[in-house]
Amino acid sequence: MSGNQNPFFTILGGDPFGMGGDSGQGPGQQIPHVDFKSTEEYRQIKDKFSNMGRKAIVISIIVAIIVLAVAYWWFHPPINIHSTDTWAFVTVFILLPTFLIFRMRHRAYTHGTDKVSPNAGKAKTFKFLSFIPVVIFALVLVGALLSTTFFPGNAAKYANVLQTQDSTFADDIQQVDYNEIPVIDRDSAVLLGNRTMGTMSDLVSQFEISPLYSQINYQNHPVRVSPLGYADLFKWLQNREQGIPAYVIVDMTTQDAQVVRLEEGKTIKYSESEPLARNIDRYVQLKYPFYMFGEKSFEIDDEGNAWWICPVRDFTIGLFGGETISRAVMVNAATGECQDLAVSEVPNWVDHVYPADLLIKQYNWSGAYANGWINSWLGQNGVVRTTPGNDGQLGYNYIAKDDDVWVYTGVTSATGDDSIVGFVLMNQRTGESNFYSVSGATETSAMASAEGQVQQMRYTSTFPILINVNDRPTYFMALKDGAGLVKMYAMVDIESYQNVAVGDSVEETQKSYISMIGASGSTSSGDGSAEGAASATGVIATVAQAVIEGNSHFYVTLEGDSRIFDFALPGMVEIVAYGVGDTITIEFSEGDPLCVVQSFSGEAATDSAEGGAIGDSGDAGASDAEAGDASAASGDATGDESAAQGEQPASDTQEQAA
Repeated sequence: MSGNQNPFFTILGGDPFGMGGDSGQGPGQQIPHVDFKSTEEYRQIKDKFSNMGRKAIVISIIVAIIVLAVAYWWFHPPINIHSTDTWAFVTVFILLPTFLIFRMRHRAYTHGTDKVSPNAGKAKTFKFLSFIPVVIFALVLVGALLSTTFFPGNAAKYANVLQTQDSTFADDIQQVDYNEIPVIDRDSAVLLGNRTMGTMSDLVSQFEISPLYSQINYQNHPVRVSPLGYADLFKWLQNREQGIPAYVIVDMTTQDAQVVRLEEGKTIKYSESEPLARNIDRYVQLKYPFYMFGEKSFEIDDEGNAWWICPVRDFTIGLFGGETISRAVMVNAATGECQDLAVSEVPNWVDHVYPADLLIKQYNWSGAYANGWINSWLGQNGVVRTTPGNDGQLGYNYIAKDDDVWVYTGVTSATGDDSIVGFVLMNQRTGESNFYSVSGATETSAMASAEGQVQQMRYTSTFPILINVNDRPTYFMALKDGAGLVKMYAMVDIESYQNVAVGDSVEETQKSYISMIGASGSTSSGDGSAEGAASATGVIATVAQAVIEGNSHFYVTLEGDSRIFDFALPGMVEIVAYGVGDTITIEFSEGDPLCVVQSFSGEAATDSAEGGAIGDSGDAGASDAEAGDASAASGDATGDESAAQGEQPASDTQEQAA
């Protein structure tokens, strides 16, 4: 092959395409040329495609609008400038396409196309319009920048989102009532609820329990409640007219679980398991399209009616910062009736307005930025944070106080050591926050200490709750086996977490713990009475002392009372001043017959006059002893004489025998 000879011609020979011609490169090697001419037939085909294109565009726009409407109905994002989801949707589906279209039109009118002639005026207009999406996007970025914690002035704003007051533990937290203390955690409640559901043969095949299990105070008692849900789509089709007929309630104190059936007309029609219009998330969002809803909860009022509590989120710093709750929408689960209320207007039976995660996040803001943003990273002077939980989860629990549910969590230093500087209680209904300064062990340290007491059984501890025992902050936790069943209980002194008491029942654990802190010097006599403790007043009948496991105990009985009262030393060392015949008032934990004393009061005979009387009594006792000795001596002499007299008859007998 030489020059630019076509290889096809060389291989195939001749003119394989039959084009002929001479290009000056040899016969039959001219490159074929096709002349596309605009014939009348081509124009007609082009016009048909052009017309079809316009129709297709119109149809596409209509279809796009329908798809967007259906997508909005299905996904129901909030229409709110503070919502990041809203701006993501707007950016992808509105701002970006608009920018591209305007830029293309600007380019077309600037350089011209086959269909558009150059037009400087229109080119300028479309150039200006193309900047509108860019400006909007830039404003969103500015709003995001204004929301950051490092923006000047924002650290103080974040620190003040949650107002926390310093309080005294003994004043705010009442003595624990062991009849109302929750002894199981959420996992155990779920286990009990699921087992109870298995006994309802008419429901188990159609419904399943929702995993919500909201903890509430129901009639001044801690419980967890969760609605039933449709098992699948076909079960929904069969039962949607009647609605969901029941919910599950688990008593956190007695561990009793029951399925509560609802009356006709009060069945749950609006739920999470509804796939269409009555889906609670879709229903409330479409009814209030401009609200941003937070984590909802399922609750029941004092009459047992089912409600959904949907908190409304608000952002107070920049565009996306300083999240808080401004309102709450209450939805009747049976009728769909809604009540839009300010936080201060929410009725007292409602327990969940502020989600626990949000309250903890707000407190961590105040702990981190109270002294400025730079200090939160460099000096860290006074920087604190809430204690972490297990497996990377937030560490918190709930306690009942003033008929509300409060979030409890420990507070530790920024270095994250194994000690706390105090703990915080946050009200989930009102957002009130109180800090209590207490030095001690973290919850995880207390859990490990409790598990160490029963390490041979390999029990695991639940996350502790905070209780008040004799005005001492105390961790209380359940110990569960591998199947998740509660087997034992533990109490750990927060300030001295080596003080651990375990027992097979709450009562046994309580007695052991009170005796232990009494022996360690943590309990003293006083006039305050412990809530839930029994009281007895009487005259001391007997006093005895014993040493048990290296600790001294005084055991006291009262006249006319068969019970034995245990005073652990050195915590109740004042008992040594009391004696038989003194009047005393005792606060104690009931037992049979041994009762562990929590506190006591009375008047021991220790003043000078009583001391003189006691001295006189002692002298009299000594005289009596001397008289006794004399009597004993006299008795001995008499005995000797009697013996001598007893011997005389014997000698006489011997003489008579002789």
